[in-house]
Amino acid sequence: MKKFKCLIVDDEPIAIEYLKDYVNQMPNLELTATANRASKAHIILESEKIDLIFLDIQMPGLTGLDFIRTLSHKPAIILTTAYSEYAIEGFNLEVDDYLLKPFSFERFTQAVKKVSATSDKTEDKQSSLSHDFIFLKSGYKSVKVNISDITHIEGMKEYITFYTAEGKKFIKNDRIKHIEKQFKSHHFIRVHKSFLVSINHISSFFGNTIELGEFQIPVGRVYKEDLKNLLK
Repeated sequence: MKKFKCLIVDDEPIAIEYLKDYVNQMPNLELTATANRASKAHIILESEKIDLIFLDIQMPGLTGLDFIRTLSHKPAIILTTAYSEYAIEGFNLEVDDYLLKPFSFERFTQAVKKVSATSDKTEDKQSSLSHDFIFLKSGYKSVKVNISDITHIEGMKEYITFYTAEGKKFIKNDRIKHIEKQFKSHHFIRVHKSFLVSINHISSFFGNTIELGEFQIPVGRVYKEDLKNLLK
């Protein structure tokens, strides 16, 4: 059984104790640390390997949603909040689940199971990319596409689109964060919350824009420094 190292981020001590009790009841969860501010969470992430964050939204200083936007490499995230109005924005940031306080242990376990299932699915997909090609749906067919021909991948909520150098597009029901790791070994890099690009297909880089032939891709602020270092 895979164990998830967890971080709880919440400014309310009672909420932290509430979550600690739930985490300790789950055999596949291991509490690594807690933080009452997003700034402290950043420090923990720099020194600890965290697989799953239970994250409050309304906190002093940096909010939970703004904290997510600063992460270039995101672990699994379950939002824990008393405010239902942030649900859509949370899922647009690709969080794994949204728990509305006060939530039951049963609802908590459902969220954890969802993260675990997604992790297993991602690991299975990673092993399937040991080849230099991938099969993608086109109509009623599964078409063999060489990974070297893929210029970039765009995420749109529950769907991702693969673009090829020949101008073809393939749409798949998936999330971009689920395929980020499996394409990393094929020289793809995350440059925006919605885009992975093939380093081999980058023709120019200026300001906050990458050119891939006729395509212009925006570069997100939190990804820009990693991209600059890679292209030196």
